[in-house]
Amino acid sequence: MNIDKKKKLSQKRRWRIRKKVVGTSERPRLTVRFTHKHIHAQCIDDGAMVTKFGFSTNSNALKDKGLNSNVAGAEALGKIVGEHVKAAGIDSVVFDRAGARYHGRVKTFADAAREAGLTF
Repeated sequence: MNIDKKKKLSQKRRWRIRKKVVGTSERPRLTVRFTHKHIHAQCIDDGAMVTKFGFSTNSNALKDKGLNSNVAGAEALGKIVGEHVKAAGIDSVVFDRAGARYHGRVKTFADAAREAGLTF
């Protein structure tokens, strides 16, 4: 399959999900994106168009932990994200999987964030 066609189909999946998933100030959107090397997670208020929190395995605070873009790294980052968001006083979020299937790393990240106390 052509690379450009794969990118277009992936973008269509992201847009289709984003039509339905909207974050507010009380219930922000928790989005997660996996690359081959890193995991990026953000907590976004779509009403004010503000990113409340941004976490990545590439950030300075988490580089020393040696997290990778695998299931173990997704679980560790999910716990960290859940704890930080709970500490900010946010109990509930809307989960945005950014077009990825809900299994493997995505499911592990979501389960770890739920274990940390978030509801979605």
